[in-house]
Amino acid sequence: MPKDNEISMLLRRRIEAEIIKEIYDVLVERHGPEEAHEVIRISVANSAISQGKAFREKYDHEPDLKDFASHLHLWEKDDALEREVLHKTHDRLEYNMTRCEYAKMYREMGLGDIGHLLSCNRDGSFCLGYSDNIELTRTQTLMEDADYCDFRYRLKS
Repeated sequence: MPKDNEISMLLRRRIEAEIIKEIYDVLVERHGPEEAHEVIRISVANSAISQGKAFREKYDHEPDLKDFASHLHLWEKDDALEREVLHKTHDRLEYNMTRCEYAKMYREMGLGDIGHLLSCNRDGSFCLGYSDNIELTRTQTLMEDADYCDFRYRLKS
């Protein structure tokens, strides 16, 4: 699990994206954009599930959304995100992401067309590894030109 003194998640995602960009370009050339998108989507989702499992191992109980919220600072490091918290309890976490440096970074790297696969795609997949009881609903993202991302996490009943 990342520690506060390790590199920021934003820098980690930049390094990953530099590598993925080269793989993506080869996939597009050899298999076309649809297949390239699908390979990236599946690969990044699998990585996020593994990361969620690594975070889950910290607990000796089934983590709830207060536990989940305690990790959010890792993604905010380096002033990477700005969020407006709407609701925060053990069974519900709701916020609007109003600024996202991840989206800006991917666009600047020429990866705006797959930024949602590299970043937004991770959020729900991370939950799959972290807890079977947490689900995310999101209908819009900054990455896809909305005014904000609407994160709505809840514990399944």
